Amino acid sequence: MDLQIVFIAKGNGTDGGQSSNGPSSLAAVAAAFIPTFITAALFTIAFVLIRHRFPKIYYPRTYIGTVPKEDRTPCQSNYFWDWVHTMRVVPDKFMLYHQSLDSYLFLRFLRTLIFICVVGACITWPILMPVNATGGGKSTELNRISIGNVKKKKHLYAHATVAWVFFGFVMFTVAHERLWLIGLRQAWNLSKTNSKRLSSRTVLFLSAPTAALDESNMQRFFGNDALRVWPVTKADKLQSLVSARNSKVEELESAEMTLIQKANERGRKRQSKNSRRDVTYESFSDGIRKSLRPTHRLKTSQVGKQVDSIDYFRKQIKEKEDEIEKARESNENVDSHGGAAAVFVEFRTQAAAQRAYQQIASADILSLTPRYTGVMPNEILWQNLSLHPARRLSLEGFAVALVVATIIFWSIPVSFVGVVSNIGYLAENVSWLAFLNKLPASVISLISGLLPPIILSMLASYVPKIFRYIFQTFGEATKTSAELKVLKWYFVFQVLQVFLVTTLASGAAAVASQIAKDPTSIPLLLAEKLPSASNTYLTYFVIQGLSNAPSNILNYSDVLSFVFFDKFFDKTPRQKYTSYTYLRGMQWGKLFPKYVNFVIIAIAYSCIAPLVLGFAAIGLVLFYYSYRYQLLYTVQPKIDTKGHCYTLALQQILTGVYIAELCLIGLFSLRSATGPLIMIGLLFLATIIFNYTTNRYFAPLEQYLPADLALESEDDEQAPLLSSAEEGEADALRNSESNIQHLSNRSRVPAKVISPVAQFLQPHIFANHTAMKAWLREGDIDLDDVPEYSEDDLKKAYLHPAYTSKTPVVWLARDNMGVSENELKENETAGINCSDQGAWIDGEGTLKWSVDDFEEVPVFKKGTKW
Repeated sequence: MDLQIVFIAKGNGTDGGQSSNGPSSLAAVAAAFIPTFITAALFTIAFVLIRHRFPKIYYPRTYIGTVPKEDRTPCQSNYFWDWVHTMRVVPDKFMLYHQSLDSYLFLRFLRTLIFICVVGACITWPILMPVNATGGGKSTELNRISIGNVKKKKHLYAHATVAWVFFGFVMFTVAHERLWLIGLRQAWNLSKTNSKRLSSRTVLFLSAPTAALDESNMQRFFGNDALRVWPVTKADKLQSLVSARNSKVEELESAEMTLIQKANERGRKRQSKNSRRDVTYESFSDGIRKSLRPTHRLKTSQVGKQVDSIDYFRKQIKEKEDEIEKARESNENVDSHGGAAAVFVEFRTQAAAQRAYQQIASADILSLTPRYTGVMPNEILWQNLSLHPARRLSLEGFAVALVVATIIFWSIPVSFVGVVSNIGYLAENVSWLAFLNKLPASVISLISGLLPPIILSMLASYVPKIFRYIFQTFGEATKTSAELKVLKWYFVFQVLQVFLVTTLASGAAAVASQIAKDPTSIPLLLAEKLPSASNTYLTYFVIQGLSNAPSNILNYSDVLSFVFFDKFFDKTPRQKYTSYTYLRGMQWGKLFPKYVNFVIIAIAYSCIAPLVLGFAAIGLVLFYYSYRYQLLYTVQPKIDTKGHCYTLALQQILTGVYIAELCLIGLFSLRSATGPLIMIGLLFLATIIFNYTTNRYFAPLEQYLPADLALESEDDEQAPLLSSAEEGEADALRNSESNIQHLSNRSRVPAKVISPVAQFLQPHIFANHTAMKAWLREGDIDLDDVPEYSEDDLKKAYLHPAYTSKTPVVWLARDNMGVSENELKENETAGINCSDQGAWIDGEGTLKWSVDDFEEVPVFKKGTKW
């Protein structure tokens, strides 16, 4: 549960954001902070008290069998405060080694945002707060230290100078992190444990011509390094048959468990009447056994006919198996339609795969494109691989149109929320709303302060789900590519709707009547209202952290859901196993844009109301620790974009710089401050040049692996030539470290203080491929551990699951009366694989399964590192 509470920017008058009868800025902040703090404390106490009672919810990653032992979070005990010790001693790099690259980078992303806000506060507070306080205005309390209190034009030079320093620092930080990420991704992807993975050596080509699907043409289309091809063609009908077969297996399990439970209940009653005689299923008469068997009425053929459920589902499973085999043998689904097919190609090495991924494979602009590398079998959207090129393009265009329409449509309810946030001002100035003035001030504050963020939170929470559904339905080949598009467009939604439209709508409501009376007052009103609107964001940041972070940790919705389903809905071993082993994922397309928008707001107000930066840092710290706990203990990310999410998020941060510069240009022009205006105008141009230059030179390295480094990771005869380049990097690194030590000795400043500064200022040395290789090897991981695959694994790796999936084993629960033993024999006689291992009915009739030993569970399969 991750609610997004948004506090609307409000201006209530012309005196710096305070109406004559409204609360002061300090009182407004306190009124929002105190109840939220109490709620956060109660959530935290509840979490500590109930944590050890629900291990499935609060620390499954420490023990659950679906997480490999080497990847489980180390934990001495699971009582009360031990988790604090674990969070303190286990580094963030643990997530890199034992979860995914994105898991580690998300935490680094939050630390980077905190770093920007803290340094920003250190830059802006000592300079801008005194300047604003002595600016000649009449504002009071918190409004006095914002730019709205500055009436002297010369004071605005301080804001322009600080903007150059702080925004320059933000741009350098973004460039540093992008260079650091380039070095990390190269070192990570080129390590043997990753470069030898099948997914690293495989490329997915869409819109493949028919001839490319034939293995005999493999070298002609993909070069001499191609080893294997997996053609992908339409399998809609076959997939439908497989899904129907699997559902019949689950229905059979449900019917079998109904029989087992009924028979055991009858047996317990009979046993209680005659304790001297053992009661077994065989001791029941044929009539009783028949009466215990579940029945149902048909809804398809022979509608209304009552049938024995167990016999019916057995027959249905065998019929579906026959249909599936016939469909596979006839290969009736193969139909390329002149390019409406796809092919996975395995190459000898990662370097060869990268060459194929980067080269122009065909003169036909629609052939063998787009292409993807590093694709895991479980993230493929099979239904979208066999689309005709023209249809794919039209679907992608339609998806974007739907997303844009959704963003535009959301302006209507979001604008309404902005108007509601100023209900107090409207009640004073709109005659037909005058009755609201009779309500107590506390009620007005509740309506305007609490109701809008709750409504907006509910509205915003559905948007990433809608976007994800659109992109996965309309043409995207993988869940990863769809998630990256969700990230891009949800960022647009966050900035436009959650920040800009909301702020403008609330501001417009507050000043509408004054503009109508005197249109010439627009510049003055904007100059006064924009700074005063920042007060609300002081509460926004801290309350976001205090409300959402403890709520995410307590996660009461999952507790209630698990208890409810386990007690009332999960009636078969498979259902209980599925519910118990399910771990929540991390929706990167939702999370990164949310916190990018967080820091964009902070940057936008950094020179207008610098106090915002400090409050933003506090909120981000709370979020950092809440997500750190989740990644260590509770979640299992389902998608790994291999760092591309972080790359996009870093680029999006610069939007905050652009908005801040445009706001300052507007403020300075409204106040006719020519000198500061010229300074910010030049800074705006410098930002554009910086953004263009970094994107031009960084983007290829962020998208592709360099061919020379890729060869370095292989047993190739060219590798010795590359070692000299690496030696040059190593020499530069040693020289820099030596210079740091020399500077430390001369200045008597500890090296551990100088070193982080030097590393930050020299990313081209301390974040290159060689340095990051050494950094990676400092952790508890064997980067030379090469994954191994059986020949059978390789043959099936990238085949459509409908062609390879077997009928699931029917999983029953053992019982003392021998019902499961009897049903197992009957299922085996009918040709259906069945097992009653790892599950049982206890003496009270409760269904149990082997939670502590997954090796006994017949449906458990160890994961493969593709």
